[in-house]
Amino acid sequence: MSISISDSPETGVREGLRDAVLRRARDLGFDAASITRPDAIPLAAGRLDGFVDAGWHGSMDWLASNREWRGNPQALWPQARSVVMLAMTYGPDHDPRGDLDRTTSGNISVYARGDDYHELVKGRLKQLGQWFAQASGADVKVFVDTAPVMEKPLAQAAGLGWQGKHTNLVSRGLGSWFFLGALFTTAQLACDAPEEDRCGSCGACLDICPTRAFPAPYQLDARRCISYLTIEYKGHIAEEFRAPMGNRIYGCDDCLAACPWNKYARAVRETRLMAREELVLPDLAYLAGLDDAAFRALFRKSPVKRTGRDRFVRNVAIAIGNSGNTNLAASARALLGDASPLVRAMAVWALRRLGAFDVLAAEAKRHMCAESDPDVLREWKTAMAEGPHDP
Repeated sequence: MSISISDSPETGVREGLRDAVLRRARDLGFDAASITRPDAIPLAAGRLDGFVDAGWHGSMDWLASNREWRGNPQALWPQARSVVMLAMTYGPDHDPRGDLDRTTSGNISVYARGDDYHELVKGRLKQLGQWFAQASGADVKVFVDTAPVMEKPLAQAAGLGWQGKHTNLVSRGLGSWFFLGALFTTAQLACDAPEEDRCGSCGACLDICPTRAFPAPYQLDARRCISYLTIEYKGHIAEEFRAPMGNRIYGCDDCLAACPWNKYARAVRETRLMAREELVLPDLAYLAGLDDAAFRALFRKSPVKRTGRDRFVRNVAIAIGNSGNTNLAASARALLGDASPLVRAMAVWALRRLGAFDVLAAEAKRHMCAESDPDVLREWKTAMAEGPHDP
């Protein structure tokens, strides 16, 4: 591509380069791209402080430890003068809320049914960054999710969309289904106008949340969020959240799917982000039988692999309990002796939830005598006290 670049004597803005980088981004598969400045989100630091100080970040300690970088992108890289924000859609071909009715199957969040987006988006960003550095002579750095960058406020400042009442980004052109990436550069580029909030009086995303994770519009208590609980949280999931999880075994799409702006969403274009058949409503009995090697083989290309087998099967056991299908009691029974206490505890709960007290009674003596984990023992004692059987 031939680019004619000149510096504006008054502003130092690189004329011609702006349009070229946006065109190149679209050529590389990004569905939208726009530009802002690193200092365009002055309110972000205070909002992040409020989120962390309220404890809403749960066990995500990195949000607290990197606050000075997250809240101020210029602190992350003081030399940066422009930020190119990019979006890549992963829009589903149907409303995923219908998948919640398939109670004997595991519901994996739409974004995780294809290949790991971190690898794909970062790969494309690196290509864009290499091209940009050669074309401009400027320095660049690229970020996708894993770095301390507040992509959503920057994307709103760049005009890609706005943070809705569920705190996720919403776009007039892409709906809710897209990934974000950022290219920081020392080149000074003309910026786009920020997007305004267009949620109006709508509260569909708040009303649909199964665990009431939104204390107020535009606020999220991650400790109550099913996505956090099934992906990030490493402990025993509190009983108040188990039934609302339904068959959600990795993430939750409800608040995204409820947004009326999805009428403008685009279907996924990238082949690697398209849903893989084996990850669309897989059978719970099959998933419950996964050992570590089988788990890693099934999810080797998926972001699900980051959760690890034990937490994932913990979630599967909860889904079995919520299935209402007593045929799955055998799968829960097989997990009572699992090496992971996370799994053992939820296997007991699943059998209790299914009303399989005969199974619990038959297994209680053997497993309770050998159990040393206090949380697992607590599940056993609750089940034994509740069930219509002799202790």
